[in-house]
Amino acid sequence: MRILVIDDEKNIRATLSGILEDAGYLVMAVESAEKGLEVIREQQFEVALVDVKLPGMDGLMFLETAKQFMPDLDIIMISGHSGISTAVQAVKMGAYDFCEKPL
Repeated sequence: MRILVIDDEKNIRATLSGILEDAGYLVMAVESAEKGLEVIREQQFEVALVDVKLPGMDGLMFLETAKQFMPDLDIIMISGHSGISTAVQAVKMGAYDFCEKPL
């Protein structure tokens, strides 16, 4: 299974990637939603872990855009700064799940 991690914090990308790779997953990590969109247009992923708060395009905009051309991609939103209303909004927009940091 291929997993894409999108988070602007380098330490979060490294930690999530390490944990997932140790569990046997193939992982790619990028620092922005824009880069994430480029990557999923070129490569196949089954799951994306996406931070809500990102510079430039935020995670919710990534979710909305990605679901338009990859409706089967399971997108799990992650955040350390968002409330329940953001979680509900993300799930209504098609997120598979919403997790609070730290994971």
